[in-house]
Amino acid sequence: MIFRQLNRPVLPVPSTLYNNIKMIKLLQTKIGRLRIIALLEGISLLILVFIAMPAKYYFDNPSITKLMGPIHGALFVFFTINTLSVAIEQNWKFRQTTWKVLLACIIPFGTFYIDRTILKPQNP
Repeated sequence: MIFRQLNRPVLPVPSTLYNNIKMIKLLQTKIGRLRIIALLEGISLLILVFIAMPAKYYFDNPSITKLMGPIHGALFVFFTINTLSVAIEQNWKFRQTTWKVLLACIIPFGTFYIDRTILKPQNP
């Protein structure tokens, strides 16, 4: 066991608790919420493009597309609105930042790239 100077044991923080604290911090800022929405939107796009669409056209099974289509659509609209809100709050210039973030939501893996290069460095 690890001991501090006062000889009291320091218990390791469980990783789930650490992740919960990290998630709460993300939810407290607009840019943090945008990062979460970007993650969800990116995952929904990947599921739609790489799982649902092939299942619909190659295996004649449109059920996944019927489920994921509206979910992705709602997340897309939510992401777009939140991007514009954060752009106004952070005084992003459209030609430098905002268009890149908006474009990322229609390119597979784009939201993950934008999260790492633009959103994460701006989140305290």
